[in-house]
Amino acid sequence: MLHNNSFVQSQMTLREKLAHMHWFFIILLCLTASVGFAMLYSAAGGNLDPWASRQIMRFALGLGGMAIIAVTDIRLWLRYAYFVYFIVLALLIAVEISGFVGMGAQRWISLGVFNVQPSELMKISVVLALARYFHGVSIEEIERPSLLVPPLLIVAVPAFLILRQPDLGTTMMIVMASVGIFFAAGVKMWKFALVGAIGIASAPVAWFYVLRDYQRARIMTFINPESDTLGSGYHIIQSKIALGSGGVFGKGFLMGTQGHLNFLPEKQTDFIFTMLAEEFGLVGGLTLLGLYIVILFYGFSISLSSRNHFGRLLGMGVTITFFLYIFINIAMVMGLVPVVGVPLPLVSYGGTAMLTILFGFGLLMCVHINRDLTIGRRDSGDDY
Repeated sequence: MLHNNSFVQSQMTLREKLAHMHWFFIILLCLTASVGFAMLYSAAGGNLDPWASRQIMRFALGLGGMAIIAVTDIRLWLRYAYFVYFIVLALLIAVEISGFVGMGAQRWISLGVFNVQPSELMKISVVLALARYFHGVSIEEIERPSLLVPPLLIVAVPAFLILRQPDLGTTMMIVMASVGIFFAAGVKMWKFALVGAIGIASAPVAWFYVLRDYQRARIMTFINPESDTLGSGYHIIQSKIALGSGGVFGKGFLMGTQGHLNFLPEKQTDFIFTMLAEEFGLVGGLTLLGLYIVILFYGFSISLSSRNHFGRLLGMGVTITFFLYIFINIAMVMGLVPVVGVPLPLVSYGGTAMLTILFGFGLLMCVHINRDLTIGRRDSGDDY
């Protein structure tokens, strides 16, 4: 039997579910996305086309999808988590077979009216599948190493396919977000230490036989950007110049020189934070970071408030993934990590990335709405 509060929660009408939406959180998302619209407008030299107008349309579409996901009974996401995972995995395999190359990597597949990057969708699909798996495993059962084989395969198979594209940044995000879920599920620290030791021991093999030439070059450039100022080091050197030239208050909206004179590469995607810092300075950068920090705070708060284990793990996974987007992108443009091509969430131009992030936040809103719903550990979606 469900707890009385859970029964009431499951009987909520659509209007009641909408009333239980975390509207302040949605306002935060809109404010953050608006920063992106403004910077894409600036990147195009003061024009909505070609980037800002499309991004606005995608965000509006994504908000609608987020609302639909949010009001769905969370037990349906529990029941069909593996189905979603295997659909996206099939798309990844399709990329391997018949995907087309863009920006030097085979990452996209055409679905007729639009192109999709399945590796982006896999970031949330892995979170969904892992939350589903660990929901049905007790703390005592996690002590058994054999029960960790299926979730390790859930992570390893798509990570391998994505690394082949090649897309090191997305592979890193999926692995690191999965580590967070494993930890939240109760996996002991010594097991992480063991895997970490194996990873360190296999680093030479990965360096010579897994990483591509350009990926090794990026790592060497990260260590010494000045070794190839006009080649592999060009991106990060120009990014640092733009970051420093913005000063405290920036050069002013539409007044950035590194971006508008095309010294700054990929200014509408990977290096959009650099453009923001050049035009709005340290104050602008910290303002955006402040928005992100508040979003992260509410994300973890929503996750911890869930009474069901699936909701907690799902919310934590989505929030950790969002954090990794932010951390890797900003650390990358500052030269703190190698350039790996991770977009800045809700700000960088990109359709699949935007829809993936809003899909994840739709699941987070679903966790919030269903926070008082009790779901048995062995449940596949049926009432207990």
